Amino acid sequence: MCGITGWIDWNKDLTQYPSILECMTDTMTPRGPDASGTWITSHCALGHRRLSVMDPANGAQPMTRVIGETTYTVVYNGELYNAPELKKELELRGHRFQTTCDTEVLLVAYIEWGRSCVDRFNGIFAFGVWNSQDQSLYLVRDRLGVKPLFYSYSEGRLLFGSEPKAILSHPDFSVEVSREGLAEIFAVGPARTPGHGVYSNLSELKPGHCAVMDRNGFRIHAYWKLESKPHEDDVETTAEKIRELLKDTVERQMASDVPICTLLSGGLDSSALTTFAAQYYKERNLGTLHTYSIDYVDNDKNFKANAFQPNSDAPWIKRMTDFLGTEHHYMEFDTPELVDSLKTVVYARDLPGMADVDGSLYLFCREIKKDATVAISGEAADEIFGGYPWFHREESLNADTFPWALNTKDRVALLSPELVEWVRPEQYVQDRYRSALSEVPRLAGENAQQNRMREMSYLNITRFMPTLLDRKDRMSMAVGLEVRVPFCDHRLVEYVWNVPWEVKTSGDREKGILRKALKGVLPEDVLTRKKSPYPKTHNPNYLAAVRSWVLEILDDPSSPLLQFIDVAKIRALAEDASRFTLPWFGQLMTGPQLFAYLAQVDTWLRKYNVSIR
Repeated sequence: MCGITGWIDWNKDLTQYPSILECMTDTMTPRGPDASGTWITSHCALGHRRLSVMDPANGAQPMTRVIGETTYTVVYNGELYNAPELKKELELRGHRFQTTCDTEVLLVAYIEWGRSCVDRFNGIFAFGVWNSQDQSLYLVRDRLGVKPLFYSYSEGRLLFGSEPKAILSHPDFSVEVSREGLAEIFAVGPARTPGHGVYSNLSELKPGHCAVMDRNGFRIHAYWKLESKPHEDDVETTAEKIRELLKDTVERQMASDVPICTLLSGGLDSSALTTFAAQYYKERNLGTLHTYSIDYVDNDKNFKANAFQPNSDAPWIKRMTDFLGTEHHYMEFDTPELVDSLKTVVYARDLPGMADVDGSLYLFCREIKKDATVAISGEAADEIFGGYPWFHREESLNADTFPWALNTKDRVALLSPELVEWVRPEQYVQDRYRSALSEVPRLAGENAQQNRMREMSYLNITRFMPTLLDRKDRMSMAVGLEVRVPFCDHRLVEYVWNVPWEVKTSGDREKGILRKALKGVLPEDVLTRKKSPYPKTHNPNYLAAVRSWVLEILDDPSSPLLQFIDVAKIRALAEDASRFTLPWFGQLMTGPQLFAYLAQVDTWLRKYNVSIR
């Protein structure tokens, strides 16, 4: 995994500005701590930071191939899991390879098949290829958006990067946020509307999209999207195909020339991936698989079961490590370290995020990186198979808004009247919700309930899942750890998308078809364990710390946050945090996370010197 950046400009000779490209590239050093490279011509400048995973000795980027009079140069962040098959096919077509890395496979695939090469790729990727013959840059992002890619286009100039910070560092880019950006922060955040980068004149290339920059301008189009079609397999066949697809994608994603591990919570998803990974290790005599889990000091004393977190992970982790014989590492963090991380992760995201849910993952990844470079994680299973509580609760299904953010009205009540009047946050959320529903690929003949569940699946895959994938990428890459997410294999997603809801919930259980697919793979008690989300701290010291932080901000007349919030209401809430016991975003963000989010917004406004326009 890596960090990529670039600058296309028809109005300047870019060879005169190497220091700007180097600065843009250096902002992503954490993503690629192993090597750095730049490539500049008159109108194209490309930069790359490398995290060596495949062929560490020979995979340097930017990578160039010259065919005849045409020069092809690529910068690439990601992994192609079908690189071996593609390489064999390309060799049969006469191509010869100088490395064993997938970067060269991707570049040669572009040379052979042109822009349609992306249709052949199985993997997670964001890349740009410069073609000297037609003076064009081809930008692509993977189908599910596992790897990030941002851009800023103005007449005759394109800036792009794996993270906003690469673009923000360009001296001609103004760090500004408009009314719409504020609505993203205060009404939608920590999620983002697909395609939005929050900053003015900075956008995100959407998942499954590609773009071309040439003398004719900048054009974007979708190369992949979910398609609705009748599901013809019976329940048994469906379960069998899911098991085969999941096993295949885990095995593909175990390819690595550096140490690899899995993240294990003892839940259904991580246990399944870890089991397939352990089998892979055993069959190939690769030694003992290492597994990692996260918890917090005194969580066992402070944990209280609720509808969102029915049980703690620790006993289930031991159950799985005993079952598989993995070498397990328990990572535990205390409140002061967690609070300190809240500022660090703002810079990792370039935005306020999921508060301690981000911070704990950052700390977790930082410790894992001491032993491994690649990890396997269970993100996306709940979105794809319908595992979240809001898939199964009438109040969520009937709510005319995003089901993970039912308390928008309560959030808006904490904002300043001036901000509410200017950005109209409730209307903004409603417009974004309606826009999402308008995209849903319908299937003729479905009844109202089936249609609603298709909507719910679409909302989760295209609106909620990107928030978690963004979090996973930024927190892991901030410490140079590559995290792979097998449930995001597009073949699996395409297949499960069309599985009817009544089949997905086989056995009258959430993710019933996945449980059925894993029968005989996992122990029966793990197979039937009730869903429990990513662990968060329950230590009252955390609430006290973030509450104190917010009160300090409220007492600071220079705080840029104050103009956006109702100071009296936030102060009153700090005196009685019990008012926010239900999640205001997702499953984990309640009162403490609200205070932490506001503190992160304050940190972001200060650190990035954000101008409001």
